[in-house]
Amino acid sequence: MATTDKSPATSAKDATPTNPRGIPYAPFVDNVEDYVATRQDVEPTLRSFQEMISKYQFMEMNLQRRMGGLKDKIPDIQKTLETVQFLKLRKDEIEPIESTFELNETLYARANIPPTDEVYIWLGANVMLSYPVDEAETLLSSKLSTAKTSLSNCEEDLDFLREQITTMEVAIARVYNWEVVQKRKDKVTEEEEKKQSKDSEQ
Repeated sequence: MATTDKSPATSAKDATPTNPRGIPYAPFVDNVEDYVATRQDVEPTLRSFQEMISKYQFMEMNLQRRMGGLKDKIPDIQKTLETVQFLKLRKDEIEPIESTFELNETLYARANIPPTDEVYIWLGANVMLSYPVDEAETLLSSKLSTAKTSLSNCEEDLDFLREQITTMEVAIARVYNWEVVQKRKDKVTEEEEKKQSKDSEQ
């Protein structure tokens, strides 16, 4: 996992602190009265907190999907890089090497590969480009490094999102508990008022 600055960054647009990839921190509800003044404020506050949880969960789902793609891609890049490095070592040889390669899932063919200083690399979207072996090695090393950094950032962001979801769940519980206490207080006050009213009638 990449080591990054864990301290909150503040975006230029507003004063909301964020993590290094711009994901906002969840508000820590220490004092419920800072968010809820009366019982009428409870429902909109809870709805707002639940919306924040939904946003964090949406980001979490997207990150998990991205991580899955990176975990599939990294071994492919690694394997291609190792092949290029192997061809680079053999480029001054004279004899070709015999290799078996996959045509599709169930069909393989045999080929003689002569020493070469050029390789073809799939870039995606049905695009293949020719590269000198040295350039191909540099390109693939860079792609591998970028993919590993992205995976590390995704893992860190996932941990961060889970912390924020937990923070929001605690906030919702605190607001809900505050409302329960207020209901009890209101009930006691109401009963006292009824009692005083009866006493004054007598």
